[in-house]
Amino acid sequence: MDQYDVIIIGGGPAGLACGLYLARARMKTLLIEEVGLGGQAVLTDEIENYPGFPSGIKGNELTEKLKEQAEKFGLVIDYGKVKEIKKNLKSWEAATNQKKREALSVIIATGAKPKKLDIPGEDEFRGKGVSYCATCDGAFFRDKDIVVVGGGDTAVEEALFLTRFGKKVILIHRRNRLRAAKVLQERAQANDKIEFVWDSIPLQILGNQQVEAVKIKNVKTGKESEISCQGIFVFVGLIPNTDFLGGLVELDERGYVITDDEMKTSREGVFACGDCRKKLLRQVVTACGDGAVAAFSSQKYAEELKGTAY
Repeated sequence: MDQYDVIIIGGGPAGLACGLYLARARMKTLLIEEVGLGGQAVLTDEIENYPGFPSGIKGNELTEKLKEQAEKFGLVIDYGKVKEIKKNLKSWEAATNQKKREALSVIIATGAKPKKLDIPGEDEFRGKGVSYCATCDGAFFRDKDIVVVGGGDTAVEEALFLTRFGKKVILIHRRNRLRAAKVLQERAQANDKIEFVWDSIPLQILGNQQVEAVKIKNVKTGKESEISCQGIFVFVGLIPNTDFLGGLVELDERGYVITDDEMKTSREGVFACGDCRKKLLRQVVTACGDGAVAAFSSQKYAEELKGTAY
């Protein structure tokens, strides 16, 4: 079985930041990613609030820079879905379908996935008009009427992006004002292609072979109506990718990993960082900060076990 000082599970900004710091510390480190590096960040068309890039940077470009920087210092990256983490005497074992690896410490950096609406028609029309990624699917809706559901930064950013393609973008939000950053609100409100439907929630997605409309309800009046559209993009929050942990560490009521300020979980030798942990703000910059702290904490832990701590 391959032996490491630290195994990082997840290759988003948090995991890559961990890898960079641990590789520079000359810790034998393996990063395991299930699908592709970058996490939610790689799906973002433009990141304009990451320090050091005054003109903004594409999500996939930032991810590639993080990867190159970490690999420059010797980070090893492998791909596979981690099925289980368990304790073996003094080490931790991370098992994928392909193989098992052992490390003195494990960092959980598995991020989160888009939350669904859980309404009739959503699953039926996924890939047939229902999407959770404007960067991936926006071009399929050129000159179409598009609905965006949500009111946070992601929803407004993606609504603005979709105006490049759609004839009209209708943003549905359950409240009477947006939660997004003020600068994003100003841009959306100044964009002639964006319309707002306030105090409303989607009830059902309608169509035959493709999406044709969404039924909505006004939460104040109770009135129901239909909005004609050919695409629906859903940005109503995230669900942490922590199901595989199976009670290994303490989670909150929504499934986020509970850590202290040093990114320590309820299990000794297991750390967590990024969007999968309970925290106030989930952004690329906070994920990278988490990753740096988790890396340093896991380094100290592994060095103490090896008897090489400074």
